[in-house]
Amino acid sequence: MTLYGQLLERQKEQDSIRVGVIGAGQMGRGMVAQISTIPGMIVTGISDLNIDAANAAKDAFNSSSEEKVEILTTTDYKEVINNENVDVIVEATGVPEVGAKVCLECLLAHKNIVLLNVEIDITIGSLMHKLFKSAGLVYTGSAGDEPAEVVSLYEFAKSMGMEVLVAGKGKNNKLKVHANPDTAKEEAESKNMNAHMLAAFQDGTKTMAEMNLLSNAIGFKPDIKGMHGISGDLDSTVDQLSTKEEGGVLSQYEVVEYVDGLAPGVFVIVKGQNEGVVEELNYLMKKGDKDRHILYRPFHLASLETPLTVAKVALNNDTSIVPLGVPVSDTVAFTKKDIKKGEKIDGIGGYCVRGLLETHEECLKENHIPIGLIAGNTIAKEDIPADSFLTLDNTELDTTTTVYKLRKLQDEFIG
Repeated sequence: MTLYGQLLERQKEQDSIRVGVIGAGQMGRGMVAQISTIPGMIVTGISDLNIDAANAAKDAFNSSSEEKVEILTTTDYKEVINNENVDVIVEATGVPEVGAKVCLECLLAHKNIVLLNVEIDITIGSLMHKLFKSAGLVYTGSAGDEPAEVVSLYEFAKSMGMEVLVAGKGKNNKLKVHANPDTAKEEAESKNMNAHMLAAFQDGTKTMAEMNLLSNAIGFKPDIKGMHGISGDLDSTVDQLSTKEEGGVLSQYEVVEYVDGLAPGVFVIVKGQNEGVVEELNYLMKKGDKDRHILYRPFHLASLETPLTVAKVALNNDTSIVPLGVPVSDTVAFTKKDIKKGEKIDGIGGYCVRGLLETHEECLKENHIPIGLIAGNTIAKEDIPADSFLTLDNTELDTTTTVYKLRKLQDEFIG
């Protein structure tokens, strides 16, 4: 039975999937609105530090839903997670420290979790996936976010026996590597967004994190630190994302990449596995005689697609995107400005650092710091110039944070 058919059955049986939402910002708010018209699914709990935001999301749900639902709203995420009327938790805060606490609380409450928090997934996802699986629970990233949609294309191609050479996404915002909440404020207000979130999009951190999540899920690595980030259309992307020997920019295949010009879509570049498939691909794709083709989904609907993952979790114990095991890549902290000795360093979407993607091996070898660990009272131990890496030598991390403790466990027990 299709997912839609299963949802209709749940509606018919008056046994709707009950969703608890942590974070009623842009992403959480959009998802709640979407669920209001989905058969066999309702929202029964919403938590946000801003109770007005939680209540606004509740009102929006009930104003659109045919079924008026009693929805718990609170500033305490634990109340939603431990509510007996909640089946699946969606974490939509985007804050690593909050995400770490929510993951632990879900484990203790024996609740499945869907993450719209890529930032925590790339920091402690390997550990969390293993712990949830050991507990008989589901831990997964969300449909609609680019990484999961690339995985869908990747698995589509691999299921047909094709060779996948490159996997990636279009860059949705022009790259402004020194963006901060002040420079992003006006545009953020016009889009009803949080300025820190927009700054993380603009400075490239979000793109790095998304491709980090994809890397950890399929085993592909960045070809260089930060990836190449070429500009191009569908045709030129195929040509540019080939090896240097073939006239492109890559030193190898099986890499993750982002492209300015393909937003808001996602893609994989594939190669037919034999002459018969190559011939048929050339006929079907209408691009002439080529040995590589791009499979492209021209959109991703972000949190609006999250309920599809919620349904997969609740109905089939299935996932949309999970880590393979040991991290393949890390998004590490790279300074956006000069930082003085003794200065407190803020994290994702702030004034001090942006994320840069590199392999996990490079992160360990060079003592770089995953950006998700920049939380609490992180202090510079020396002057650190702009456009340089934070390291365990020049930075004192806050070892009291939950995310630090969990990353420490992941490093020790998983690698």
